[in-house]
Amino acid sequence: MLKSVLLFLLAGLAEIGGGYLVWLWLREGKSIWLGVLGALILVLYGILLTLQPQILDFGQVYAAYGGVFIVLSLLWGWLVDGRTPDTPSLVGAFLALLGAAVIAYWPRTV
Repeated sequence: MLKSVLLFLLAGLAEIGGGYLVWLWLREGKSIWLGVLGALILVLYGILLTLQPQILDFGQVYAAYGGVFIVLSLLWGWLVDGRTPDTPSLVGAFLALLGAAVIAYWPRTV
């Protein structure tokens, strides 16, 4: 389970970080090389999610990852953009993470 959580976190950082670099390129006029680096990091994001346990199918992995993405997006906005999450955002993030945990870690039989 620890490996799975780590993979979700790394995938989230890759998706948000890569997307942020593309954002900087297209929305803020930064160098195209930031966009290229962002695109490569986004490919890494896709690869990382395929490394989740075989018992989970594509839909389960991406659904569970969605909860992790929500939490990491709010953290990114807070730490990088200085936007403190409000109470509804925190409650929603908690519920999303709870749902992600149920999808990914509820015991299953093969």
